[in-house]
Amino acid sequence: LMAEGTPLQEVQRLCDVHSALFHGLTRAEKIANAEAAVRRSLAAGSPQAAPVMSRKEMAARLEDIEGHPLQTFTRENQALDQLMDTFRETRRASVLSEIRDLAVHYAKKGDLLYPLLKVNYGISGPSDVMWTVDDEIRDELAKLDKVPVQDRGTDWEIRVDAILQRAKEMIYKEQNILYPIAAQHFTEQDWQQIYQDSRQYPAIFGLPRLMWEAGESFTRPDAPVLSQGVIRISGGSLSLPELTAMLDTIPMELTFVDGHDINRYFNDGPDMKAFKRPLAALGREVYSCHPPKIEPMVRHIIQEFKNGTRDEVAVWVEKAGRPMYVRYMAVRSKTGDYLGTLEAVQDMTFAKEHFQHAQ
Repeated sequence: LMAEGTPLQEVQRLCDVHSALFHGLTRAEKIANAEAAVRRSLAAGSPQAAPVMSRKEMAARLEDIEGHPLQTFTRENQALDQLMDTFRETRRASVLSEIRDLAVHYAKKGDLLYPLLKVNYGISGPSDVMWTVDDEIRDELAKLDKVPVQDRGTDWEIRVDAILQRAKEMIYKEQNILYPIAAQHFTEQDWQQIYQDSRQYPAIFGLPRLMWEAGESFTRPDAPVLSQGVIRISGGSLSLPELTAMLDTIPMELTFVDGHDINRYFNDGPDMKAFKRPLAALGREVYSCHPPKIEPMVRHIIQEFKNGTRDEVAVWVEKAGRPMYVRYMAVRSKTGDYLGTLEAVQDMTFAKEHFQHAQ
C-alpha cells in the first residue's frame, strides 16, 4: 500500500483492522499454505526433491533453537498472551502492571529488529507502521495503569479492553509478519549480534534467560584499529578529531594514568579546570603530581586497584566554594586485567542549585 502511494498515517490507522479481519488470510499465509501443499506434492512424486522453505517455516525453525532471539521473542509473546487472558478473567490490578513489561519487549524490537530490517535490508514497513503502534499501546497502558483503583469506571474498562486487544493483534503481526520477514533476511551473524545486544534488557514476564551457544561464542569481526584516519573500537569508530572533541565535551575533568603509574592523558574542556593539569605532567609518574602528605594515599588506592581488592574510590571536596565529586576508577580489560586508573572530577554546583530550587 505504501509503495503505491497510500499515506503512512492511513496504513498505521488500518494496521489493527487488517490483522483483525484477515487472520490466516494474508497473502504471506496463503503463500505459506500453498508452498506446503506443493512440497507435499513434490515429496509424494519424488522423494529426492529438495524442499522449498517458506519464511514462516524459517521462523519456526529458529523459534525451536534454545536461547535464540526469535525463540525469546516468541516466548515473551506467549507469556504476554497468557497474562492478558488472566487479566480479562480476574481484572486484577497487579496483572495489568505485569502486562506493562511489554514495553521492554517493544523496546527490543525497536532497537534490534526494525532498524536492521530498514537500514540493512531496505524493508521499512515494520519500522514505519508497527513502531508507532507499539508506542501507542505502551503509552495507553501506562496511562490506564496509573489511574487509581477507585476511579476505574466503565470508561476505563472499555479503554483497557481495547488496548489489550491491540496488544493481542500486535502479537499476531509479530508472529506472522515481522518474525518471518526477519528470519528470511537476517544472517546468522545478525542474530548473534542481536543475542549479544539483548543482554542489555531485563528479563520480563518471569521468564528465565536461556543461553544460545552460537550467540555466546560470537565476537565481532576484527577490523584495523587505525585505518584511513579512523579509530575502530568495539563500540564503533571515530576519527581522531571526533574522539578528541567528544572527550573534551564530556562535562568532567578526565585524567588517565596507565598501568605503570604514568600520566598519559588529560582532556581539555572549555571551562577553567578546578584541578590544574599542566601538559608537562604527561609522561611523568602520577605520584610526582601530589604533595608528600597525599602521595601515600594515592599509592595505596592504586595498589588496591592493581590487586583487585577495590574498583572505585569516590570523594566529595569543595574547591573555591563549589562542590566537586571526584571519582578514581580502576580501568580493566574484558578479562579483568588492570590497565590503569581514571580520575573523573565533576562540578556538582548545577545539582546543588537544582535541588535548592526544587525545595
